[in-house]
Amino acid sequence: MNKITLTACPECDLLLNPTQTVVGDKAHCPRCGYLLQRPSKQSIERTFALSIAGLILMFPANLMPLIGIKMLGNAKDGTLWSGVLALFEEHMWGVAVLVFLSSILFPLLNIILSLLISAHLYFNKPNRHLAHWMRWLQHIDEWAMLEVYMLGIIVACVKLSSTSELKFGFGLYAFVALLIVTGMLTSSLDKVLFWRQIGRLKP
Repeated sequence: MNKITLTACPECDLLLNPTQTVVGDKAHCPRCGYLLQRPSKQSIERTFALSIAGLILMFPANLMPLIGIKMLGNAKDGTLWSGVLALFEEHMWGVAVLVFLSSILFPLLNIILSLLISAHLYFNKPNRHLAHWMRWLQHIDEWAMLEVYMLGIIVACVKLSSTSELKFGFGLYAFVALLIVTGMLTSSLDKVLFWRQIGRLKP
């Protein structure tokens, strides 16, 4: 008796037959229209390279000054870490934890997991943790929200520009580059291809 393998739509749970799409095609759920698959050219290689670039950018983006503020003769530089610490000092613990998770920890874990998985697939190295890493990556990807923090920076700059002198630091340029790299990383990672390759590399 032949075994039938079906996949479920992540949005509406409709059971579907697996599709074999090529680069340039898109597979949508026939019921809700959710994008099921969009193959990317050289997905493993691109994910591997972008993960390395993202990991390098994480350090200056988090540790170097984003914006320098000069008001009434007093100057102060702000970093991602100092913003989180300032929220803790103001007893806004819930917001501080949320900012730390969404703008620092989850993006870092996202990049590390992408690097680990793509490196093993690129070098054809089996690992019994690959499936677990891939599941964690899919969950963490929903919580890594660098663009929300970037929006907060833009709003703060607009409000402070009329009352103080602003100076953009190297950390801000690294943060913008990191935002672009993580966006490219998300679009380059072909989850269907990764799961297929993980299945072939089972030790």
